[in-house]
Amino acid sequence: MTQLEQIKKLREQTGAGMSDVKKALEDAGWDMEKATTLLRERGALKAAKKADREAREGIIGSYIHHNLRVGVLVELNSETDFVARNEEFQRLAKDIAMHIAMANPRYVSVEEVSPEDLEKEKAIYIQQLLNEGKPQNIAEKAAEGRLKKFYEEMVLLEQPFVKDEKVKVGDLIKAAIAKIGENIQVKRFCRFEVGA
Repeated sequence: MTQLEQIKKLREQTGAGMSDVKKALEDAGWDMEKATTLLRERGALKAAKKADREAREGIIGSYIHHNLRVGVLVELNSETDFVARNEEFQRLAKDIAMHIAMANPRYVSVEEVSPEDLEKEKAIYIQQLLNEGKPQNIAEKAAEGRLKKFYEEMVLLEQPFVKDEKVKVGDLIKAAIAKIGENIQVKRFCRFEVGA
């Protein structure tokens, strides 16, 4: 495969800009896998730089499951209405709404989990471990590890994305930030389920 073909292929796979792809391939010695990793790392860095910028524009994304028993509305914010009208941004909102319908998170981010809820979960984990015969000090340390699992199950940004379980929803948003060039945030969501 020629260098030009590699650039074209990596661009199609990642959606990154031509110069970013070329630079990543050069830095990775034209190794496609290493270049992909570099692009993801650099994308996360770009996303972190944009995270402090205010996102006050956006759209309401929606998803209704095929059985018509589960529906989701999600507010996805961007910095400008220009980006909010972007097809890729709208697709991201739809994907996040569909994910929420399937994964049923309770919170958007770890920061939203109240200290009371966190203490309640931790106490349950500690008691379970004590019931298994673990000493108190071990139970407390192991409970911290189980809280990570709690976040992965209940916090939207920490959940593995339903379309690709290797990627967290938060990382999906960071990749979109790097690609689109604006801060993107999930402000809130509402999930409806018949009979729930």
